[in-house]
Amino acid sequence: MAVMPMKRMTIIALRRDRKSILEYLQRQGEVEIDRDAPEDEFYHKIDVSGSRQIFEKNVQLLDTALSVLASYAPEGGGLLSSLDGRRILSLEEYESALSKRDKVMETARKIISLQKDDAEAKASVPKLEITKESLAPWKDFDLPLDHKGTKKTAAYIGTLPGEMSLEDIYVALAGVSEHSDRFDVNLIASEPQQTCVMIVCLREDAQDLSEALHRLGFAKAPSSSDVPAQEVSRIEAQIARAGAQSVTIAQEIAALAEHRDDIKLIRDYFALRADKYEVIGEINQSDKVFILTGYVTAKVAPKLESALNDKYDIILDLADPTEEDDVPIRLTNCGYAWPIEGLVENYSMPGKGEIDPSFITSLFYYICFGLMLSDAAYGFILAIATGICILKFKNMESGLKRTLSMFFFCGVWTIIAGFVFGSFFGDSVSSIAQTFFGVDKAAADGLLPALWFNPLNDPIRMLTFSFAFGLIHLFTGLGVLIYTDVKNGKVADAIFDGVSWMLFVGGCVMLLLTMPMITGMLGLDFVLSGAPAKAAVWITLIGLLGVVAFGGRESKSIGGRIGSGLYSAYGITGYLSDVLSYSRLLALGLATSVISSVFNTMAGMVGGALPVVIGVILYLIIFLVGHALNLAINALGAYVHANRLQYVEFFGKFYNGGGRLFAPFTAKTKYYRIKED
Repeated sequence: MAVMPMKRMTIIALRRDRKSILEYLQRQGEVEIDRDAPEDEFYHKIDVSGSRQIFEKNVQLLDTALSVLASYAPEGGGLLSSLDGRRILSLEEYESALSKRDKVMETARKIISLQKDDAEAKASVPKLEITKESLAPWKDFDLPLDHKGTKKTAAYIGTLPGEMSLEDIYVALAGVSEHSDRFDVNLIASEPQQTCVMIVCLREDAQDLSEALHRLGFAKAPSSSDVPAQEVSRIEAQIARAGAQSVTIAQEIAALAEHRDDIKLIRDYFALRADKYEVIGEINQSDKVFILTGYVTAKVAPKLESALNDKYDIILDLADPTEEDDVPIRLTNCGYAWPIEGLVENYSMPGKGEIDPSFITSLFYYICFGLMLSDAAYGFILAIATGICILKFKNMESGLKRTLSMFFFCGVWTIIAGFVFGSFFGDSVSSIAQTFFGVDKAAADGLLPALWFNPLNDPIRMLTFSFAFGLIHLFTGLGVLIYTDVKNGKVADAIFDGVSWMLFVGGCVMLLLTMPMITGMLGLDFVLSGAPAKAAVWITLIGLLGVVAFGGRESKSIGGRIGSGLYSAYGITGYLSDVLSYSRLLALGLATSVISSVFNTMAGMVGGALPVVIGVILYLIIFLVGHALNLAINALGAYVHANRLQYVEFFGKFYNGGGRLFAPFTAKTKYYRIKED
């Protein structure tokens, strides 16, 4: 468990080499670059936002092209293919592929253009369908719908609202015009929503007819210079052409899918350039020289210094950070504790003078998870599933691998807890033996005995164990506090804030064990008496005096120190609350076991009441569905509450955090990783 030591790095190099040096640092991903260095009269920042925006637009364009390809030609690969991480390219392969970038950009633009053409073709079809549908009532009409009449007559072709007969139309016209007897009405079609008509009159009566039709809600027919039947045929041909065009475009886009990998690579190339230009705009430089400062881990600093000196004319200085420097934090741990680094990062990185709590946390975290899930079969499923993924997908991203590794170790400890407490898919062994083999309950329950005890049969014993485990966890936290204070030369703080509370809390626990009522409630078969009981009193008093005397040592007055000390002593209730929090180990463990037993009982009731073949099938269905739900729900609960026990109860005893996570300038690519020897 360690916080990696850092070096303060300063690089002074020729401005002509800045891009090459930044690209090298970006590929290495080992240097955090200062981006807020103050300017002066010689060195200043330059505006490169225009170039960066061009690269960002190219990234967006290529992302759009990839999205189009994903729609028209989905990539193959199973459900787990996403675990395989980014493809690794050598620097030579990467630089060789960059020669295609202009051609790739043309291909991407072509893909997007084709997709727009396809969208337009598809969008035209609904409009044509609507027009075709509007012409349906006119299919037998033998004149163009935009027919206006002859030299001496005027024709009005359109629709009246509602369903009307020829007589209804004349009556309606008579109601709105005194010249209705001069109008000739041709009924084309009558439907519930509308009535299609052609009304003809002499030219001198056209104005009168127009006003009359307006009062009746007349609407002109769709404008067409062709006979409706011919117009419908033309529209159908347009729809067919649009469909054929869409199919052709889809085939063209699918054919361009062979360039998908190239598009991904060039997309990552422009993303790298955009990030590089962002840094170029944030470092100080003159006409000939640029200055770059930042942090690098002491472990890789010599190798990085040697490589840069070999490649460039450069001045590189490595120095130890000062107390005033805001040094970033990078953790390093063994394989067992490494997955817990993510847990620590999510909470807060260690502050100045604090140790990395990952290893000490790992000693308890996996056990907490295992006790709360506490089923050997569920543990096997977790461990095997995550283990196979880790072994199979060697190129998996580090963050995902860390998470899966954490659940692998959680699964291992769940297996141990399951056998210790006698749970394998709950009481499935007993249920199957009773349901299908006729074994009596007593004998069936003995087929998979608990190595220690079954919490379902003795919950008080499990509760007592949970409290004991919690005390060990909390005292370990106080021990880390003492170690940290001593390491930082604060021996007095270690005694006042650590040892005093250990004595106070430990003495109170011993005092409780001198009470028969308490030991009886906890199912213990002993009571402290005699010398241990007297020792408990003295230990408690010494601890209490230490807390009261020094808990308020920041106060300058004696009264203030005593008052603050007494208030600090009230914190013993917080310790009581913390210990009670560990009852969740019992609660979640019982929840897993009880729900498992319920599903096993349901499956046994159904399976045992039916013929063997049908009974086995139904038993398996209920068994698999029930346990899948139970595993999902209780694994999530175990994860959440295991985190809570570390964050609230454990970290609260010794860990403040507040450190800043090391954020190196690295290649933030999406599809490829560039490996440089």
